Amino acid sequence: MVESLANDLGAIGIRVTTCPMERAAVQAAQIEKTVRNLTRQGSGAFGTAASRLEAFVYSKGTASFIKDPDLDAWYAQQATERDRTRRQALLHQMQRKLYDEARFLPIWELTALHATGPRVAVSGLGLIPLFAFSGPYEDVQLNG
Repeated sequence: MVESLANDLGAIGIRVTTCPMERAAVQAAQIEKTVRNLTRQGSGAFGTAASRLEAFVYSKGTASFIKDPDLDAWYAQQATERDRTRRQALLHQMQRKLYDEARFLPIWELTALHATGPRVAVSGLGLIPLFAFSGPYEDVQLNG
């Protein structure tokens, strides 16, 4: 995956060199925050925009490499804000800054089949607590 991403970035004029590392070494380097330039990160954790921004954007976050005083100030402000609309505005402001500065590059979208819609009697969504997908597939029932 890394080599194909490097090739795609090279096709648009962004030169990238890869450094092959084993998974454990990559994870250790990310935890120690010794990775330089580009790194692949992802999270399958549950949460809201605020919890994901804390992990990946806030400078004290567990997986953040970003040191931006504006983002840190906005994050601290939204964490203590009680007004839902002002908090939402602060979160959108943080996301807009990250988008405008192209701090993250979406390269992979995880998709899965979900059985839902007007033709489905029992979809399977929510049958298994905290399971994000429709399952088990054997229990999906169609109308008529």
